[in-house]
Amino acid sequence: MDFSIDRASGTPVWRQIKGTIEYAIACGELAIGECLPSVRELAEDLAVAPMTINQAYAELKREGLVEARAGSGTYVTDSVKAQMAMRPEIDNLHWEIDRILDYGESIGVQATELAALLSQRVALRNSVGRQASIVIVGLFAEATGRYARQVEQQLGEIASVRPMTMDAIQKEPATKAAAGGADLIITFSNLRTDVATMFPATKVVALRFIPSEETRLRLASLSPMARVAVASKFIDFLPIIRSGVQRFAPHVRDIVALNEDDPAAPELLADRDVIVFATGADAVTRSAREGAQFIEYSHIPDPGDVDRFVRPFVNKAGVSKPTRRKTEP
Repeated sequence: MDFSIDRASGTPVWRQIKGTIEYAIACGELAIGECLPSVRELAEDLAVAPMTINQAYAELKREGLVEARAGSGTYVTDSVKAQMAMRPEIDNLHWEIDRILDYGESIGVQATELAALLSQRVALRNSVGRQASIVIVGLFAEATGRYARQVEQQLGEIASVRPMTMDAIQKEPATKAAAGGADLIITFSNLRTDVATMFPATKVVALRFIPSEETRLRLASLSPMARVAVASKFIDFLPIIRSGVQRFAPHVRDIVALNEDDPAAPELLADRDVIVFATGADAVTRSAREGAQFIEYSHIPDPGDVDRFVRPFVNKAGVSKPTRRKTEP
């Protein structure tokens, strides 16, 4: 096997050597009963002190991964880790690990940082049990990220919620595969049919989305004399957002509505004091007059729907905190 060490790394050399051997055992490169290089031989090859090799071997012995045979050498034991390496499905696990390493590298996460993240996730799993894997599918990345955080915060430790956009799912096979592997997918009612068609083997739930508290408060605080424009990226949504403005700002009378790509937008916005735009339609603000006030008509997943449709599914799936054994007095 190939031993290599990084002398610039903050990880002690003995621990790097131990990790290399441990990985070789876990992936089957070092089989049960195979003899490790002698302390002197490995120390010479790596140009390190024999004490460094002894420290690595001693830790491997303590963990039951190797054993010393008097006058013969150090051998790989018949440990759980070594037995696991013989299972054919472990090759798939190694492939998944390599894929995670590749992805981590692509986003600037080094292997040592990734190992720390994995350790943290293991600690979390041991603490709270398996979390339900939920994907929320929306149209806009930033907004969908907010929705995911809100649902995750409401559910607490029993679930992790990952945001994905329809565009990413349609264009990126890895994103689509990750969504298909979720326990549950939640989305908007107008997207449910398309999402369910893409993921027939995964349960898909549509939630209602209601105006956020910030949106409601800002609309309620508008001056009765304000001249308001309501804009949307999608023409079908325009009546909904206009109705919402009229509901939360019933004292405002002067309201015009337009679609984001309306060629008459600059003319319609020329005398408007306030621009209320749907999420994703912020481009309309570039046509507004100087000094105009902007309000994003943002939404949140209806907390009632989360409790009615998402929480019961998670609980039914048996995803919960692990039972702790009572200690004897």
